Amino acid sequence: MIKKVLAISGKPGLYMLISRGNKSLIVETIDEQKKRIPAFGTDRVVSLGDISIYTNDDNEVSLASVFQSIKDNYDGKAVDLSPKKADQDDIIAFFAKVLPNYDTDRVRVSDMRKVLSWYNILITNGIDNFELKDETPAQEKQETEEAAAPEQLKKA
Repeated sequence: MIKKVLAISGKPGLYMLISRGNKSLIVETIDEQKKRIPAFGTDRVVSLGDISIYTNDDNEVSLASVFQSIKDNYDGKAVDLSPKKADQDDIIAFFAKVLPNYDTDRVRVSDMRKVLSWYNILITNGIDNFELKDETPAQEKQETEEAAAPEQLKKA
């Protein structure tokens, strides 16, 4: 589900991928208005499923995992901390709670505010499935069986 949620540089909020047009993407705002707009090739569009956060152990944690951690810590509810008005120390304390081993040198407070803002937008609008896969279990099972088929032929 999170793969279809997009952030567009220079535009506030988050967008859901609706379809692909001719040299553009058709996206819909994730809010009450549900306004559809095109996102062109000149716009910097990134899927939330492709974003990750740096950690101290030279690994990266997917944004979906961070969202899941926030969801677990706040019982699936929106965080009452305002990303715009909150003090810098409060934002850092919040992020340290949900991702204790984040890289303090490479993860900026502005990034933390954006993660908090995005999480609140998603939860407020009923999107709480932070899995990276968009496939149904039946599709996964079929692909697994197809991948295993050549191995079974080798054994026979």
